[in-house]
Amino acid sequence: MRLTTNAVDSKDRPVNPLFATNPMFAAQRLPRRHRVLLVLLLFGCLLSVSRQTHAHGSVVDEGDACVIQFGFYSAHFSIFQPGTSDHDSFCEDIPSAGESVFIMEYRHDSMRQVPLEFRIMHNTSELGRFVRWQDIEAMSTEQLRADTVFLQSLPPQTDGVTRVMHNFDATGDYIGVVSIPHPSEEILYHAVFPFRVGTSAWSNWFWGLPVLALILFVIRRTRGNALKSGASHENA
Repeated sequence: MRLTTNAVDSKDRPVNPLFATNPMFAAQRLPRRHRVLLVLLLFGCLLSVSRQTHAHGSVVDEGDACVIQFGFYSAHFSIFQPGTSDHDSFCEDIPSAGESVFIMEYRHDSMRQVPLEFRIMHNTSELGRFVRWQDIEAMSTEQLRADTVFLQSLPPQTDGVTRVMHNFDATGDYIGVVSIPHPSEEILYHAVFPFRVGTSAWSNWFWGLPVLALILFVIRRTRGNALKSGASHENA
């Protein structure tokens, strides 16, 4: 005769098998310290997915602000979309097409003395997010011209803040290139940052996979222990 076993709860009461196989129910039956750990892991996962300060290329997330780097120069960097995202700022990826404002706040006084070139181009490189200045430099003049959707040369910004506005007419992958010369030497520095126009919380879903796998593993182990415990009670 086949024996059907039921899971039991901490008070030795039978548990409906339908609930015993439910991950949410299994998570509720974890020890308190394990539940706290799962909550922290899930929070970290959601935070990593939802934050738009996931930086690439020459833009670096320093925690409280994003910084763009070129040579020994650096500046605080942010993007705004006043028409669609109110006062929210973005490090690189922006949620939708439309009017966008790129702002760089200089961290070095010498940057106020030199001009700047700001370029936006379609990212047609097979390298995707890993494209660097060497890849841009290797492009032919024809390809560079064809891929460029925006190019602006700005004079020295004596107030230490550069503001660049561009209206994206389509979503997709882009590359930003900022070029700025050394104040006294014949050196030209470049910052390259790939970014995407048209993002969502699911665009970084892969960052949460390790955490999700760990959560499911713990829940399965807990459910397995519960079923074994129920079988032991039945046999007794």
